[in-house]
Formats: sequence, C-alpha cells, structure tokens
Amino acid sequence: MSWITIVWSMNAAACLTLAAIYLLVWCKQRQDPAHLLFSVTAVAAAAIAAFELEMMHAETVGQYEALMRWIHVPVWVLVISFVSFVRLYLHAGRRWLAWSICGLRTLVLILNFVFTPNLNFRHITSLRHFSWGGGEIISVPVGVANPWGLLSSVSLLLLLIFFVDATITVWRRGDQRRALVVGGSMIFGAILAWHVPLVIWGIIDIPLFLCFAYSGIVAAMAYELSYDLLHAAQLSRRLQESEVDLRETQERMELAASAAKLGMWMWDIARNEIWLADKGRALFGFAPSEKLDLDRFRSAVHPEDRELVFQAVQNSLRTGAEYEAEYRVLLPDGQLRWIAGRGRVEFNSNGQPARMRGASVDITKRKQAEELAARQRNEMAHLSRVTMLGELSGSIAHELNLPLSAILCNAQAAQRILANGKVDHTELREILNEVISEDKRACEVIRRLRLWLKKGEVQQHSLRINNVVQDVLRLLRSDLIHQKVIVDCELARNLPGIIGDPVQLQQVLVNLVVNACDAITNRTIPERRLLIRTGIQNRNGSSAVTVSVTDRGGSIPEEKMEQIFEPFFTTKPKGMGLGLSVCRTIIAAHRGKLWATNNADCGATFHFSLPIAAPDKGAPIIDTNHLTNMQCCSHGAVRHRGGVAPNGVKAPRGSGYDVTKD
Repeated sequence: MSWITIVWSMNAAACLTLAAIYLLVWCKQRQDPAHLLFSVTAVAAAAIAAFELEMMHAETVGQYEALMRWIHVPVWVLVISFVSFVRLYLHAGRRWLAWSICGLRTLVLILNFVFTPNLNFRHITSLRHFSWGGGEIISVPVGVANPWGLLSSVSLLLLLIFFVDATITVWRRGDQRRALVVGGSMIFGAILAWHVPLVIWGIIDIPLFLCFAYSGIVAAMAYELSYDLLHAAQLSRRLQESEVDLRETQERMELAASAAKLGMWMWDIARNEIWLADKGRALFGFAPSEKLDLDRFRSAVHPEDRELVFQAVQNSLRTGAEYEAEYRVLLPDGQLRWIAGRGRVEFNSNGQPARMRGASVDITKRKQAEELAARQRNEMAHLSRVTMLGELSGSIAHELNLPLSAILCNAQAAQRILANGKVDHTELREILNEVISEDKRACEVIRRLRLWLKKGEVQQHSLRINNVVQDVLRLLRSDLIHQKVIVDCELARNLPGIIGDPVQLQQVLVNLVVNACDAITNRTIPERRLLIRTGIQNRNGSSAVTVSVTDRGGSIPEEKMEQIFEPFFTTKPKGMGLGLSVCRTIIAAHRGKLWATNNADCGATFHFSLPIAAPDKGAPIIDTNHLTNMQCCSHGAVRHRGGVAPNGVKAPRGSGYDVTKD
C-alpha cells in the first residue's frame, strides 16, 4: 500500500469522523441547521475521495467512465451544501447568485446522466498508467473532452465569485477572523478545483485531487463551528459565575436589553419636553425634527385609549410605581398601531417628579395574534356547545315537550268549557294564565338554546356565579332525571360578582356535570350523587370565586391529572377529547384556573376559580358565612331546602321543581 492510498483514505476517514461528530451535535441542537449542513458536506467530501482513489486504480476504460459519471453526485451535494452553509451560517452571499449556482449545478448533474459516457468526455479512448510522486501506479484518462463540460466550469466560476462576494461581506461586517478562516479556505479550494478541467482538457497530466481542494474547506468549517461551540461554553461558564451580579441588576438589564431594540424616550416634566429616539419617532409617526410635549404625544394616541394612558402616567407620578400601558396610536396615514410603553419616574431632592424615562415597542403583531387566537378559541367553544347540545337533544326535547303538552291540555279544557255553553270566567282566566306561564317557560328554553347556538363575539359583563349554576341545572334537569342522578348543591350566599360571558361559563359547568354523570353512570354504586359547591378562595392576599363539581366515580391516575386537559385526550369510547381542553381555554380567557383533584374516598372533583369583579362604591359587605343548600332529588329536580323560592317562580304541579336565584 503506497502513500497515495493512505493519504486519500485518511482524508475520507477524517471527513467521515467530522460528519459523525457534528451529526450528533445537530441531534442535540436541532435549531441550528449549520451542523447538519456541515455533516452532509463532510460525507460528500469523503465520497469524492473514495471515487478519486478508485479512479486512480481503475484498470479499464469502462470502470473509469462509470466512476467519472457517478462522482458528479457527491460533487453536486457538496456544492449545494457549501452555498447553503454560506447563506445560513455566514448570512452572506447574494441570493440570486446562490440560486444560479444551485440551478446550474443541477443542470450539470442532469446532463451528466444524459450524455454517454458522461458530461466531461465524449469518449475515453484509453487509460495512461504511470507512477506519480514515487507512489503506486495510477490511471489517467485519455480521450476527447465534451464541450458541454464547460457548464461545469461556469458553475465553478460562479461558485468562486460567490465565495469572494460572501467573504467581502463578512469582512466589511467586522468579522475578519471568520472571513479569513472560512471565506479564505473556500476561495482557495475553489481555485484548486480548477485543476479538474485542466486534466480533462489534457493540459496537465496529474491525478484528480478534488477531495483535497474541498477537504480544506471542510476543515475550516469544522474549526469555525468548534470555535463557536467552545465560545458558547465559555459564555455559559461566565454567565454562571456572574449569576449573583446579574440577579442584582436584573431590572436595569431588562430595560437596557429592551431599549437596544425599542424606541427610548425621556420626558422632562418641569419643561414638558419629550425626547424620543429616531426609532421611537417612527413608531408614533412623528417627524424627525418635530418638537414633542405631552399634548402632542396624547394627540397621537387613539381617542379611546387616551384616558387609560393618562391614568397610568398620573398613577406613576403620584405613587412612583412603574409606568406600564398598552395602547393604540393613529399614524398620519391612518394606520393603527399597538404600542407597549414602560418607564420609571425620577424624583428631585424635594420629592417631586422631575423626569420619566422609558421605552416603547410595537406589539401590533402580538395583538393581531391574540385576536386570532381569541377568534379560534370562540370557534372551538361554539363547536363544543353545538356538540354538547347534540348529546343533550333528548333532554332538550323533553324540556320543550312539557310546556307544549300543558298548553295543549289547557287549550282543550278551554274548548270543552266553551262547548258546554256555561262559561266560568274565573276558571277560564286561570286556564289562560297557565297557558301564558307555560308559553313563557317554552320561550325561555328556546332562548337558552339560541344563546348556546349563537356564534358571535364574547360578551363579558358582571354576573353572579350562582345564577350560572342554576341555569345549568335547568338545562340538564331532564337529563339528570333520565340518568337518575342526585345533585346536591351548596351555593354560598351573597357571593361577590365576577366578570365573564355567561354562556361560556355555562358551557364549562355543563361539561363538568356531564363528565361527572358519565363517571358515576359507569360505576356499580347504590346511589348516584353529585355535589356542586360555590364559595370564595383566598390565596396570596387575593380572593376568587370558586366552583367545584364532585362525583363518586373512579379516581384519576396521578400521571394523567394534567393530561386529561390536553386536546384530543379522552377515556370515553366515542369522545372527541375536546371538552376539558375547551373548558380550560375558556377559564384561562376569564383570567381564572381549572384543575382536578382526587377525593379521599372515591371519585374526583373538578374546580375552577374566577377573579372577583371590582366592587362598586357603596356596595354591601359580602357575607360568606351563610350557605344556600339545594338538592337535586332522585327525579332530577332542584329543591330549595328553605321552602319557597325567593324569586317567587311557581313550579309546575307535581314536578318537584323549585328554583332559587342568587
């Protein structure tokens, strides 16, 4: 074995080793495609070395022609990888030139397999064997060059120009080391690659050593990537060593980091002059030389948001708290832009506010994404409600059938009275009153159905959570009767109001109650009972209204306690797995929390909490010591243990249905 075989083999082995190393690095850091590109490049360079070694050892013209044809494949991969590496890693090189190289090289590859024997030769007449450099006997082709092979030379010329242009760009950017190492090696390798057309045209008589021209580029790329990895490791150690200092200056660093990309501003309160960086002026649509004061700034804010911004500024001046606001601005061309502002007040020696410094950022895209997410959330909630109504269609039909049957019976009774000729006006008046009452009851059922089927924007306003619970029990009454489920209710009296959409909150509670019914229906237990409880939760100095639904079915495995809230996760044979996911999304949109716990004996409890609405001035003190106890009897009706319902609603005779309101 001569030195030629050893050197070419070592070249291929080194490239394959580097390819394996950086493939493992890419598997750990898949967000960086440069390591994968380098791995592909190194494999292609190793393949070229193997092809060249076989070509030097070729004994027949047919072997050499086949090897010359197939070596174009790794060369194509190598060129594409080089161009992609320069674009993605160095962020340099002209885009049109990169596409031209890739397109032309692809054309060369296609034509190479179209022509016979290959793109480089029309035909190879013979092989000349000689000893080169004191090594073993090698083979060199003798034949007629293919004029179409000039396309390969043109692509090589474009590649050289691309490397030179990218190197100049990197150098001007200020990264001289990277320009010298990577760019210089690429330029040198592209120049060395010109020996290939010289050999094919018969100008020089040497073996092909294209692998060494490109393996130098591979080595430079490996060095640069290794330098980045080592540099990242050093930075990581430095960050760990300075963790204490960074924690102490966290707020200032956050403001400085944001100010590096945001529009910085300063307001001289005494002079009422505002200084705004150029980027900040562009955000608000101010002219570069325009004089700014507080009134000019307020005129740029959307009229609906001016009061909000004014109150945030006044609160910061009065209390010294950090100024934070998100608002809209109207640009001179009529465009609407969302801005997030943040700043701090500085006080003079007399304790008076002297100036305010801060930064502003354009959050229009974030707001648009939030609006899109809200629309998609509402679409999903609407579809979930429609699906739920489909499941409760039997219960809804029964709810409508009861008042309609009562209206029919009363109408027939009135006909009989009129047919007898002796009209009892008192009895007829009672019949008509009952018809009106049942009609209102049917209208109320239809109204609730229309609300559930309605597709529109979320309407959040002040409401009472107990009313939501009672509306849900009305909707599910017939279904509870059919399933023979007993529902005990412990509703705290005088609960404070919350802000929310009643239909969506009803949807959450309906899902929880239906899931609880399913949990106990599949269990062989003597008594099917649910418990719905409302109350107040105090945590970390803040209060929230809570609702819980407790069943006596099976427990939830601890490893699935959070998984049950994921989309499309279900334990029901025909379930879609969207109910709890939609519920959590709705509660999160209401700034609340939904979670589940296992009971001590059996079953599980689902809880959700909602923030309390700001109380009106003069509102009475909330008393949560008294509880309103309600119970769904075995036939599914809700009964108030205290007697007559406070709202005076008269229940149908024999139904056992007595409703209370908060």
